[in-house]
Amino acid sequence: MSVSAPPEEVLDVLRRQDPQIADVLLGEARRQAETLQLIAAENFTSPAVLATLGSPLANKYAEGYPGARHHGGCEYADAAERIAVERATALFGADHANLQPHSGSSAVLAAYAALLRPGDTVLAMGLEHGGHLTHGSPANFSGRWFDFVPYGVDAETGLIDYEQVAALARHHRPTAIVCGSISYPRHPDYALFRAVADEVGAYLIADAAHPIGLVAGGAAPSPVPYADVVCATTHKVLRGPRGGMLLCRAELAERVDRAVFPFTQGGAQMHTIAAKAVALGEASTPAFTAYAHRVVEHARVLAAALAAEGFALTTGGTDTHLITADPAPLGVDGRTARARLSAAGLVLDTCALPYGDGRGIRLGTAAVTTQGMGAPEMAGIAALFTAALRDEPEETARVRAEVRQLTSSFPPYGR
Repeated sequence: MSVSAPPEEVLDVLRRQDPQIADVLLGEARRQAETLQLIAAENFTSPAVLATLGSPLANKYAEGYPGARHHGGCEYADAAERIAVERATALFGADHANLQPHSGSSAVLAAYAALLRPGDTVLAMGLEHGGHLTHGSPANFSGRWFDFVPYGVDAETGLIDYEQVAALARHHRPTAIVCGSISYPRHPDYALFRAVADEVGAYLIADAAHPIGLVAGGAAPSPVPYADVVCATTHKVLRGPRGGMLLCRAELAERVDRAVFPFTQGGAQMHTIAAKAVALGEASTPAFTAYAHRVVEHARVLAAALAAEGFALTTGGTDTHLITADPAPLGVDGRTARARLSAAGLVLDTCALPYGDGRGIRLGTAAVTTQGMGAPEMAGIAALFTAALRDEPEETARVRAEVRQLTSSFPPYGR
């Protein structure tokens, strides 16, 4: 199976029945194969994960949990979910796991539903400092249902201001404290967050959507020993299907399960849960451990190379798979940079910049590491960034050609 060409049997069916969608699949396959995927939240799944997503379990309705379904014929759905739960608890050392959330946001919603009531106070990272929409955005359910108090990062270092976290917790006495971010490239101090939560009698919720794959590979500290509930995604570095996951203490297992079903979701997506099981099995191998450490190594190399090219790195570097940087020293803002880089085949995101009015760029090394690229390629990618930002047609064309040459040498799923 190859991302550069969907399986012929799939294309044969689609060409006859729905040529428009066949063209869409081929177009997306070419886009992924011919551009550099540097979005920190994306990765390439294994062929086994892709195959499982297209399995007969896609047909199965399975509301409820193994042994207690609302539909008949769930014996194989039950087996798949039990395997997924067993692999998750073993891999992360958790008492309990729920693999049914459809996304990371769904997992956070369920965690809040299990522990909070509307109107409760929650302490979480402010959105302009790297917090997620589910950490109190007024456009999101979290900001409408709960009273969020934001904490942030130090203006000089870009690191979490733990003195501020403690002071805000003592003043507001929140019901829960959320630690986690979508654009913080350093490891949170989970032990310190736990101590603050204990001091004020709050639950500790870890939103580990980004680092959970690194945790699986032993390349990042685990929030599981410290948090009451850990919310995560199964894509990103973990290389599984798009979806969510919850890990929690045994005494919260029933509350968490009921918060997922029946409170916030209906039927589980059994093909996705089976694909999550496949990814969790893959993440339990020595090969994945080596991969996770390479992802971090490559991020550090790429971050240093970008700094040498003139980008201003937030926090001065990275400990994880992701990098956040301000391209202003090169004369462009984040949105302009993203557009110019995309035109040259370098695909990434923008992000908020603390204490600034503009936006920076956010990128990650999970996908390019999956493709087999190494430290020399990371340095080369940084040079391509600088060339693409010049916004000169000849340079853009040259960079895009070099990107295609690079991706042809390191195809996502092999030749």
